[in-house]
Order: sequence, then C-alpha cells, then structure tokens
Amino acid sequence: MAEYKDIKGFKVQTVSTDPVASGIAGATWSSIASLNTGRQGVSSGGTTTAGIVAGGYDGEGYPSGYTGLTETWNGSAWTETADMNSGRTTDGFGTSTSLIAGAGNRGVASPPTAPGYQNLVESWNGTAWTEVAEYNNNRASRGTAGQSGTAGIVFGGITPDGGNGFYTESWNGSSWTELNDLNASRYNLATNAGTQTSALGVGGQFPSPPQDGTLVESWDGTNWTEVSELNTARNQMGGSGTGNTSLLVFGGNPGVKANTESWDGSSWTERNDLSTARNGNGGFGTSTTSAIYAGGQDATTYTAVSEEFSVAGATDSLENLGQVFYNSTSNAFKVTQQPVPAGTWSSGGALNTARGYGAGSGTQTAAFVATGGIGPATTGTGVHEQYNGSSWTETTDVNTSRSYAGGFGITTAGIVCGGYNPPGTVALTESWNGSAWTEVNDMNTATQTGALGGTSTAGFSAGGYVPGGPPGESNKMELWDGTSWTETTDMNTIRFYGASSNQAPQTATIVFGGAGTAATGNAETWNGTSWTEVADLNDTRSELGGAGSSQNSALAFAGEAPGNSAKTEFWNGTSWTEVNDLSTARDVVNGSGGSSASALCSGGFTTTATGATEEWTAPDVVINTLTTS
Repeated sequence: MAEYKDIKGFKVQTVSTDPVASGIAGATWSSIASLNTGRQGVSSGGTTTAGIVAGGYDGEGYPSGYTGLTETWNGSAWTETADMNSGRTTDGFGTSTSLIAGAGNRGVASPPTAPGYQNLVESWNGTAWTEVAEYNNNRASRGTAGQSGTAGIVFGGITPDGGNGFYTESWNGSSWTELNDLNASRYNLATNAGTQTSALGVGGQFPSPPQDGTLVESWDGTNWTEVSELNTARNQMGGSGTGNTSLLVFGGNPGVKANTESWDGSSWTERNDLSTARNGNGGFGTSTTSAIYAGGQDATTYTAVSEEFSVAGATDSLENLGQVFYNSTSNAFKVTQQPVPAGTWSSGGALNTARGYGAGSGTQTAAFVATGGIGPATTGTGVHEQYNGSSWTETTDVNTSRSYAGGFGITTAGIVCGGYNPPGTVALTESWNGSAWTEVNDMNTATQTGALGGTSTAGFSAGGYVPGGPPGESNKMELWDGTSWTETTDMNTIRFYGASSNQAPQTATIVFGGAGTAATGNAETWNGTSWTEVADLNDTRSELGGAGSSQNSALAFAGEAPGNSAKTEFWNGTSWTEVNDLSTARDVVNGSGGSSASALCSGGFTTTATGATEEWTAPDVVINTLTTS
C-alpha cells in the first residue's frame, strides 16, 4: 500500500496546536498602551518602537476640540511632549524625531467666523515645532507618503469651498514643489502610504457622485498609474509599508472599519482585522508586518485605543495548503484547506436593464456595466449602470449604443471599446471619468467579444471577433496607454468570446476559454512581452466571465459549454480546480470583475436576457477537522 507521503509529496505532521501561516498571513493585531488623549485626524509617523501622533480633534467642539497635542511612543508607553503651534486636524509624514504636520481644519463656529481650513505646515525636530513653508494649494484631508520629515509627498485633498483635488506636492525639507496630478480627484486617502518616490494613493472619497472608493494609484516618483483596487471601499485609513510594491492599510470609513489589507505589488489580500473598528489616519510603520494604529473615531467616541500589528507568535509552519496533520491535544486529524474552493456565490442586486453582451468591469463593491443587448443581432443599448455592493444605479449613457463591446477599469475611470453596431463591428473607444463619456482614439482593429482587462490608463484587448474570416476570429493583442492603442505580440491561440483576470495588471494577466477553431478551454498567460500556454480549463466553454487580480489567481465562470453553464473554476497559477457553481446557469455575461476571492457576475442569457447578479466570496485559509461518514 502506498504511503500518504508518496501520494501527496509531504508527510502527515503531528502537532500540539494548529499551525498558522508564517509571515503576514499569520500576523494579528494586539492591544498596546492607549494614547493619553483620544482623537482622530492626526499626523503620525515612525516605527513600532519609536512613533509619534500630533494634532487632531477630540470631539469637544469648537475651538477646544481642535488640539495641537503631541505624543511620542517608545515601544511601551505614550508620553505627552511639546504641542504644535496651531491646534487642528492635520495630515503628515515622517518619524518620531522628524515629522511634517500639514494643512488642516479648525472647524466652523456659529456664526462662521472660525479660521476653518488652514494652509499651515509645521516641522517637528524631536523637541519643538517650527512653522515652515506652506503648501502651494490650500487643501486638507490629503493622502501622505514619506519616512522622513525632509522628504515626502502629499496628494489629493479637499478645498475650503468643498471642492477636492488632483494635486501632488513634494517636500524637500525647505519648500514644496508641484508634481504630476493624481488621475482621479479625491480626498481622505490613506496616510503613511509609502515614500517620496514610491507610494500608493489608496481609496478616499469622491464628491461627485458622493462615494467611498476602492481606487488605487501607484506613484513611481514621476507619474500616477492605476493598479488593482482595494477589496473594501473606504476612506481615512492608516498605512504602513515601504512603497508601491509593499503596503498595509487598515481601518477607515464609512461606518468605521476593522478591515486590514496588504498589497504585494499586484493584488490586495485581506488580513486579520483590527480588534476595534475605527477611522482617523493614526497609523504608522515601515513594513507590512509591523504597524501601529493609535486613536481614531470608533462607533461611539473619539478613542485612545492603540493596537500593534505583528507576526509575533505566528511563525509556526504551515507547510502546504491541503496539508493533513494530527493535533495531539484535540486528538483529531485536520486539513488546511485552500481558500478559494471554500467560496460560494450569493445573490446581489439585479440590473435595472436585463441584458448580456455588455461591457463590464470593476470590483464586487464598485462595478459598472455599459452597453449590451437583449438578443444577439440587436443594435444594442447605451445604458450604463454602476454597482455599489448591493444595488445598481443608472447613470450617463455611452455615446454610441452597441452590443458585444468590451470594458475595463473602474467606476470612476473606465474604458468601453469595440463592439457591434449595425452595419458591423466597430473600433470605437470611449473613456469614462466618473461623470461623462468621451470618445477617444479608436482601436487599430475593429473587434467584438475580446478578452479585456487592466486600468483606464494601462489596459488590453486580446483576441475577439473581427471583420473577415473565416470565421472572423482573432489572436490580436492591443495595449491601451490612456491615449492610444498599440498592437503587440499575438496570442498563441486564435479565439473570441474568451475571458481574463480582468483586474490584473496590463503586464501580468491570464486569458482563457473562448470560441474558435482551437480555443475552447485553452489558457495563456501574458508577462508584458510574450504569451505562454498553461493548463486548460477543466470545462471547455466560450461566452464566459472572468475575474482575478493577477496571472496566478483567477476565476472562470458561466459560459456556453454547450448549453448555459453554472460552472466555476479557480486558477492557482498552476492548475484549474472546479469550485462551487453559480446559482443561475448563463452565458454572454456582461464582462466581470473583482478578485478570485471577491468577484461579481452580472446579467447574461438563460433562455432570455437576465439582470441577475451574483457575488462570489471566499474566506481565508481555513482548517477543518476530518470526520468519518
């Protein structure tokens, strides 16, 4: 008889406690000493053994509630030190001995004679505060990045009259310099989100229409580029990390959040939650496994609670997903399950306009569907709807109605391209800025039903149905840079009606399934230069949906197999695994979006057009006890 090790490649361990994942996967929040004064809206910086928070609002009303109080952390206790010159809510960056506290708000009294927003910047040298050069643009509630009081950036923000901003400004220790703007104007982004030359603009609030964002932009020292979105829309988060390839964000609004997510340069992963849900920007740290969140506003009050995120006690080995082990304390055999196969689909809000063949993209809590049709040969519709995690809302139509179009991007910055509009296939591309659609440069090749993905400034279209034939199938790959389309390396396999890991970066995605002479269940990965054939889907199909945040983590669902399919498969970078089915079998779904752990499937066709929406949710790694049956 073969031994378990010979079959699976690893042995059955005997342990006294259940193993946990090493590193960040096992890191948790734990309570530390509280601040002396509870508040939110602070400047903060430093490490878990030498940190600082300054300024803020403690809920006492105007003007006394706006404070310049400064507290420093030595790894075990908070100590009050010299106050700022001007009490206010503020945003900043730096360390416990070198901190910048930027412009902020002192509220509005009644009658409104209070100072309100102050374009005032102060510098901390470890002993005293000194007023320094003001911002070029008077804005509060900015995102921040910088691990020194002499080198950092601030970005976004809101103006005294309620407007918000794109602006980015860099600090060199003596003056502020305007740099390239954010792509999307917003405020209350995450603070302490990297360094002066490598940062992320995470989440925030968009005033028109009012909403909390999942949008993330990456800063390389010169330009902002949209990347994969957060799993949970929010604002007023704390941050800790080294830059645009490694960041931790936590807490936030609305409704106060406990969520913690980490960024690895390509995707966001949910981590262990805070013990106390709150918002207020009081986070700091220099890595994704070592951070502090001090103070904030919880569900009832301005709190002094402080917590530390660390891997202490989380170093026991989790050798393999799918590992069987014996727990000698509980006298039970157990198995570590992969997270995605445990996922399930649940009903979401229905589209207002039932349809398939539409262009869709986004995340489970912030998605769009534009265009589409109720039959394969119809002119199509221009209707545009957006999803907020529970319901769809109609907004501005695209300029050109069509069906069979493709889409990528997010609810505030999306692209719809190609499609069918009688008498034939079109190359039209339209760009959405959060309020209006604008026609931009056409595709090089008029295309319908391609596999698409990426962001509004770095997207792609792979394959599709093009004029000519036979039967009009294509393996063409075009890249979108925010201005124009460029043809690049063709796929190995000709296909149309394929799907992709829609939220993956332009340079690291996977395309799978489709119709054509050779496509069906074929899958290929793209590294920005070349295509590589990988393992086929288990269930060959076309007209399917896809989701995922990288070329190593994707979902394939729905489709024509033949006949409507409810099948869902998970890609782990090596192979496809069948997981839980959709509730409603369908094909020609309206694009797709989200990650392999949090995805969305909307519309499509059963026997007629449907508006049904389903949400896919998968938990983190779980440990199950093996039982007999």
